[in-house]
Amino acid sequence: MTSPADTAPLGLLCLDTHFAKPPGHIRCTGSLPFPVRKAVVKGTTIAELLERPSLEFFAPFLDAARELEQAGCAAITGSCGFMALYQRELAEQVSVPVFSSSLIQIPLMHQMAGRRGRVGVITARASALTPAHFAAVGAGDTPVAVIGMEDKPEFSEVILHSKRTQIDEEKLTAELAAAGRQMLEEAPDVTSVVLECTDLPPYAHALQAAIGLPVADLTTLATMVHAITARGRYEGRVQYD
Repeated sequence: MTSPADTAPLGLLCLDTHFAKPPGHIRCTGSLPFPVRKAVVKGTTIAELLERPSLEFFAPFLDAARELEQAGCAAITGSCGFMALYQRELAEQVSVPVFSSSLIQIPLMHQMAGRRGRVGVITARASALTPAHFAAVGAGDTPVAVIGMEDKPEFSEVILHSKRTQIDEEKLTAELAAAGRQMLEEAPDVTSVVLECTDLPPYAHALQAAIGLPVADLTTLATMVHAITARGRYEGRVQYD
């Protein structure tokens, strides 16, 4: 029997990037246990979203969100955590749930830790992540500790500056783990981590092994939201214990 989970895709608003998307990346086929429908907005880059995050720049994404809704998507998300700034604008344009950024999980992670300490945020560029981004997803009052990946050579060359399309996954894994350890050295009260950058989930397992804390990202959030919006029937036998 076909269930909604098998047929209702997740809508994904994509920047126009061409570097490798390894397994675990939300744009990599097979990373999620349900179909994903992509809408690539031509001419939009990570650098532009970080450097000129205006509503004028983002207008094409609003049009793409409407198209994804009309295509039958169960929910819509974005391919860059900095889209947090447009959570309200996106959600107002469509009638299906929208979670524009992994940062929307920050209050949840803080509650799960008994509101103790801070939520660590690992981002593509720390200077570009502003209080407005946190406020836009309801995390403005949650204490955070932010560290950026902009000084990490492999991440910077491939992800931020698009100097090449191939990723040395071993190097990037080591860079993310190093960023996590540095964060805990500078902010030992961090109780969990949210990965802002959509390109980091493929290496989240190594980060967790390095720091021993819960790690949330867009890929895990997408799995939860799709389960909420495209419920299937449970199968099995009734139990009494």
